[in-house]
Amino acid sequence: MAGSGGGSGMTYSEYQKAQQRAKQSLKEGEGKRNIYIAFDSDDIDEVNLVRGQAKNENSNLEFNDFSLKKPFDSKDAQYIKRGIRERIRQSSVTVVYLTEKTANSKWVDWEIRESLSMGKGVVAMHKGDSPPNRIPKAISDNKIPVVPWNQTQLSRTIDQQSENR
Repeated sequence: MAGSGGGSGMTYSEYQKAQQRAKQSLKEGEGKRNIYIAFDSDDIDEVNLVRGQAKNENSNLEFNDFSLKKPFDSKDAQYIKRGIRERIRQSSVTVVYLTEKTANSKWVDWEIRESLSMGKGVVAMHKGDSPPNRIPKAISDNKIPVVPWNQTQLSRTIDQQSENR
């Protein structure tokens, strides 16, 4: 069908209203940082606890989570990288959840380096008193701040990393 243009069928007025709703939605989310969480998939349960804290109204850790909720259903590395890149692009800071498994994850190291190449802030977070013995090389190579899983300290460091970019 020549000349159909493939448009969405939305009138200009509808487009303007949708744009206003989007702006209002962003305004309501002011104060929240857009975060991408990089982690080893074996650590999903603990990462979900971090996500839960951000939704708790009594928490001073507040963010919009743009990270993956489930793995991409693909073995095509380039396809997966495109999807992750888009989520990192939508974020202002990447939080790396550190465990003993993280240092061995080629994906976590790639996510850190990709975040830095896009000019995003990066913060590494660990549970317990001290970070794991081994951490991804991208963290030590780039002097990324490493903080304990403490809502106040993590929130402060996220804000600092977001503002420094």
